[in-house]
Amino acid sequence: MRVDFWQLSRDPAEKVVALIAARVLGEGERLLVVAAEAEQRAAISRALWEAKPDAFLANGGAGEPHADRQPILLSDACEPLNGANHVIFADGQWRAAEGFARAFLLFDDATVAAARGVWRSLDGGEGLERAFFRQDDGKWVKVA
Repeated sequence: MRVDFWQLSRDPAEKVVALIAARVLGEGERLLVVAAEAEQRAAISRALWEAKPDAFLANGGAGEPHADRQPILLSDACEPLNGANHVIFADGQWRAAEGFARAFLLFDDATVAAARGVWRSLDGGEGLERAFFRQDDGKWVKVA
């Protein structure tokens, strides 16, 4: 599994989720977005619907009808009811991500210490590849 750490600075999590989601869907994959707070999931949903003027990133909640059909599923639990093999932890909290091909951990100044701990805990994990991204003048740059 590849685990990408994205350090938020300029853009809020919901905008970064929309950026990543567009790429994941463009690859023909499904996505699970996990955030503990309902308010954050609602903000992410709005950002996904409004991300592109000429298109939208269809999404729905885990507790809603047809959750299994959603290309992007929003949930408070790391359960890919939609068959997703990519997961974004939008709230900076790492959860066990078994069975995913790729995981994204978004973190900010408030959750940077926890993200560093996750980075260290994954070091040397069999079959794990880590990468770290930081925003530089609006562009995302791979640092490590």
